[in-house]
Amino acid sequence: MAIIRKPRLKDAAFRRFLSVVAITLFGVLLLIFLLGTNPRSSIVIPPSYDFGDVSYYSYNYSYISERLNLPKQSELSSLLEKRNQLPPRNIDLYPSLAKDHVTIVLYVHNRPQYLKVVVQSLSHVVGISETLLIVSHDGYFEEMNKIVESIRFCQVKQIFAPYSPHVFGDSFPGVSPKDCKDKDDAAKKHCLGTPDQYGNHRSPKIVSLKHHWWWMMNTVWDGLKETKGHSGHILFIEEDHYIFPNAYRNLQALVALKPQKCPDCYALNLAPCDVNSKGEGWDCLIAERMGNVGYSFNRTVWRKIHNKAREFCFFDDYNWDITMWTTVYPSFGNPVYTLRGPRTSAVHFGKCGLHQGQGERNACIDNGMVHFELANQDKVTNIKREWEVRVLEHQAGYKAGFKGWGGWGDERDRQLCLNFARMYHLQEAASSS
Repeated sequence: MAIIRKPRLKDAAFRRFLSVVAITLFGVLLLIFLLGTNPRSSIVIPPSYDFGDVSYYSYNYSYISERLNLPKQSELSSLLEKRNQLPPRNIDLYPSLAKDHVTIVLYVHNRPQYLKVVVQSLSHVVGISETLLIVSHDGYFEEMNKIVESIRFCQVKQIFAPYSPHVFGDSFPGVSPKDCKDKDDAAKKHCLGTPDQYGNHRSPKIVSLKHHWWWMMNTVWDGLKETKGHSGHILFIEEDHYIFPNAYRNLQALVALKPQKCPDCYALNLAPCDVNSKGEGWDCLIAERMGNVGYSFNRTVWRKIHNKAREFCFFDDYNWDITMWTTVYPSFGNPVYTLRGPRTSAVHFGKCGLHQGQGERNACIDNGMVHFELANQDKVTNIKREWEVRVLEHQAGYKAGFKGWGGWGDERDRQLCLNFARMYHLQEAASSS
């Protein structure tokens, strides 16, 4: 009997084993399916923070949201809005800022390799410990957050765009299930959206570029306790800008020289407008068209830009810089020149676009690294007070009359853009009444 039962016991055990395996595989496949169909699965909720004394908060965001009919916020969006109001880190290491400091704003997307490079370059900038570094994120990405939290060389404050399309998994300004796609006919498909001039509907990843830049500008100049009363220059750099050790001191020299040398210049630049140029090496200052690498301007210029919110928000191009060159700057009436030195103090090193993100880790930077040979004069101030100014006229580039590359035709994006320009002023008007 024992000889007959043994095989039966083995068969029964084997059948139970197969059942367990089948159930496990089914569970795994079901989980994969659910994760693949759930748009929220890629959105990471950051760890909770102790937000401390709410008296530090500058604005009543629920009031603003209701008055402007802003998109209904997700848990992540609300959390990021609260984090934006936290004081800077490293105040214990650097309790005060220099009187003549120029605040630096670094705006980033989701390219951690790039961010590591620019942070490393900033750590070697002479005078960096004297100022405040504000890092503006297009959404929340944990690896990007960790890199910034590791900074110890100056005061640093992080802000996160709470209405970034990356924060909204299944509703506007993210991807809504009812949104039109590509060249859909809204009437036939019964979908939401207005196409751009080329018949294409919005892409959230694309429109986030312009939304983030405009939200950041309005927030830095008019929404943050640390900067809303600042009238001087603020420097703006991006995560694929390598900053030379002499950049900050050169910028301070240009700020001091601009009123005498080029009072009609609107801005200052660390680099030529031609991103492939390292400068002319002449013994003079250069006045040329505004560049988008290491640019700096003051509140007076910001007010002029802010007054052109409608022009900015309704121009059908998803690029903030092309929008500025072709519609905002020309509307000022006079040529918009920026002042810079004859040698660059910053270079653009990116090899891939903003939309490729961290998934293309090894494609964006050669061998995952960036190497720059810096001459001795790139490590010390190389702006001379006695230099005259040479004006470069009739330069190539985007100008008034260009109709735009599209990607910015949806009325919802345009309205959200306008609301970013209104939100902080709405609260101020309510407070004063």
